Amino acid sequence: MKKIIIYGIVFLTGVNFALAQNPKEIPLDQDWKDKITDLAPEKARFPFKNKKKVLVFSLHTGFVHWVNPHTEAMFEILGEKSGAFEVTSSSDIEMIEKDRLKEFDLLILNNTNSKPEYRNLFVDKLSEDSNLDSVEVWKKAATLEQNIINHVKKGGGLFVIHGGNTTLNNSMDFSKLIGGSFDYHPKQQAINVRLVDPNHPLVKAFPSGGFTHVDEPYFYNGAYSSLDFKPLLYFNNAEIEGQRKETEQLEGVTYVAWIRKEGKGHVLYCSPSHNGQSFENPDLLQFYLDGMQYLVGDVEVDETPIGK
Repeated sequence: MKKIIIYGIVFLTGVNFALAQNPKEIPLDQDWKDKITDLAPEKARFPFKNKKKVLVFSLHTGFVHWVNPHTEAMFEILGEKSGAFEVTSSSDIEMIEKDRLKEFDLLILNNTNSKPEYRNLFVDKLSEDSNLDSVEVWKKAATLEQNIINHVKKGGGLFVIHGGNTTLNNSMDFSKLIGGSFDYHPKQQAINVRLVDPNHPLVKAFPSGGFTHVDEPYFYNGAYSSLDFKPLLYFNNAEIEGQRKETEQLEGVTYVAWIRKEGKGHVLYCSPSHNGQSFENPDLLQFYLDGMQYLVGDVEVDETPIGK
């Protein structure tokens, strides 16, 4: 495997991935799983007493990310190799029922994209049931949304990956829970991701100068403007190509990952990744694992929102 050095930062990928504008789909085979297993951390960074239960929820009704099964496999590998997590992957909406959700310490929303019409994953899926009228669909969808909110407030963790922020994109309650809603993204490109605070425990996985990552640079709206979160990673807006003219943000920064406390629980939003090749970066794998430990309470860190 080739090491590509950009701006003094080492990023392990396939050949020339950091220079590619549209990384192609790669097969989810045993060779790839073995590669990720080799690159994954040998053990959890923070001490833990008990193995925690994790649900990787991958239901989607909107845009289909080819990386979804790779993301599931990646989290399963992290859990098994570290010994810190028992990971279950599912696309069954029944898993968001109150009695099912309470079985898990951590819920991961894996690119749970909804359709553009309502931007509500649960309405999309429940509408497929011909036995439910529209009133029942929306009422049930609201219940499922509240189940997630209550799960976090009562002490559960919520890890939102990439397009998972569109799960309930028009809901301000959900936007406040995760720290913002999806607005748009320009084309995939090499993004110079930087660390807000290199001394923060959750970014110790990365070089202090940051790293270069090929992905869709996400921009946000909704609750994002209140900055009710502790940012971890960011990019400089001026370095991003293809921004919409009407929302052009050539000054300042946009955050790539952040954390926030909600009730007794914790939330982590992480834009990476749209591509399975991203998981071939061992630093990113360590970041995911460290984030999982934070979300289940294995480590206490500074969560002070920058907007307050």
